Amino acid sequence: MDIFEAIHTRRSIRHYKSTPVSDKNIDIILEAAHWAPSWNNTQCARFIVIKDNHTKAKLAETLPHNNPAAVAINTAPVVIVACAELKKSGFMGGQVKTDKGDWFMFDVALAMQNLTLAAHALGLGTVHVGLFDSEKVAQILNVPDGFTVVEMMPLGVPADEGKTSRRKELAEIAFYESWGKTIV
Repeated sequence: MDIFEAIHTRRSIRHYKSTPVSDKNIDIILEAAHWAPSWNNTQCARFIVIKDNHTKAKLAETLPHNNPAAVAINTAPVVIVACAELKKSGFMGGQVKTDKGDWFMFDVALAMQNLTLAAHALGLGTVHVGLFDSEKVAQILNVPDGFTVVEMMPLGVPADEGKTSRRKELAEIAFYESWGKTIV
């Protein structure tokens, strides 16, 4: 699958088969995340791979009641928890250098996009989960001080194809030379 096909055909998957994900495929996916660009090559992203059903159940309990992502976390064979080292991305000499502050969210997002596309290329599905109690997840997984939990991502063989969401027209989101100017 080429990169453009992966981008156009990837869907958020919330239902998974019980088929295990091989360690080889997990390594391939993590390697793709590892090669994502980061601010000044700081590489602040960290990943925790969870296969244990008891731990996944505890992670699912950190989501708000009735969040459908809890089912995905409980049923996917693997959950990858993305963390970030704080005060690294966007910093030089211990001082923040951008008006955006700590860039860890940006860097982790780049890594997770690589991870998502690599998983899809291998026939696996994912969904980004961001609405949860990150402090509780950090406690469950023994994440040390100086790091924060950013997102959880169920990973497995899709039980269905996922829904295709409507995309805005390019003219609604892309401008040329200044805001609102489109090419005619």
